[in-house]
Amino acid sequence: MAFDRFGRKIHYLRISLTDHCNLRCIYCMPEEMTYRPPAEMMQDDEVLLLTRLFADLGFDKIRLTGGEPTVRAHIVDIVRGIAAIPGIRHVTLTTNGVLLSKLSKPLAAAGLERVNVSIDTLNPAKFKRLTRGGDIEDVWEGILAAEAAGLTPVKLNAVVVRGYNEEDVVDLARLTREHPWQVRFIEMMPFGGATDLQTGQMVSAKDMQGRIEQALGPLVPANGGQLDGEARIYRIPDAQGDIGFISSVSAPFCADCTRARLTPDGILRMCLLREYEIDLLTPLRAGASLEDLRKMVLEAIWNKPWGHGLADGEIPLNRVMSEIGG
Repeated sequence: MAFDRFGRKIHYLRISLTDHCNLRCIYCMPEEMTYRPPAEMMQDDEVLLLTRLFADLGFDKIRLTGGEPTVRAHIVDIVRGIAAIPGIRHVTLTTNGVLLSKLSKPLAAAGLERVNVSIDTLNPAKFKRLTRGGDIEDVWEGILAAEAAGLTPVKLNAVVVRGYNEEDVVDLARLTREHPWQVRFIEMMPFGGATDLQTGQMVSAKDMQGRIEQALGPLVPANGGQLDGEARIYRIPDAQGDIGFISSVSAPFCADCTRARLTPDGILRMCLLREYEIDLLTPLRAGASLEDLRKMVLEAIWNKPWGHGLADGEIPLNRVMSEIGG
């Protein structure tokens, strides 16, 4: 088992498979994004080797992210390989949903458990603006295909940006009346690349909840008052699904954090909003032993920061969101 110096058991690894994406969401990456050369990214065998290393340290939950992980070549084979690693109990995926209509069945057959799909609005014109050209119908078809393939419970992620989609939270929340989905509203977090937008147009979870309750009535706390991952869970009375609020900025949940992140270029990052990182891929390619890598990982976990420094004005600038993974 791997514990940090604060006694948190770290057992959940988010692996970013690529910095590439087939959308250009305004809060995630610049419109003219420059991608890293493929040779600088983890290759399939390196992803599986490092995942086995983490599994041997007690990591049992893997989430695949990007960029957009479904644009990664051999994504189905990668999922199958990870799902077969002893000790790995859960394999999930965060995606924009564009390719799910084609990939849901093979991913489910390979061992994927469920998906989180990013969808920030149900309005086609706003969706195109937020994603710089995306077609919401592609995402909707992907959500339905994921549900049909058994990748459930489906969770929908909406980043709320003032001036773009803050009023759309009501329509998204209303989806839970008719669908057994969890719709999760996320406070926009500041990173390098779009920092002015991220800090100046953030909508708090409190404001989102107030807007929803004004339109749909009081929300009832769910999940016994416990966090579901990062989300505080509520429900519209008699609804089939749940509503979650992820308040990373206004009400952080750092005390309960069990996560580490592996970037597509093989960098271990111990907090999404801190620049502290350790390079694993370079020493792996230089011939480092698994024991050497194990010691490096344990040292990084031990030094995992308690939480972010946003309240003190500390904003991570060394990577944009798509280079880390959500």
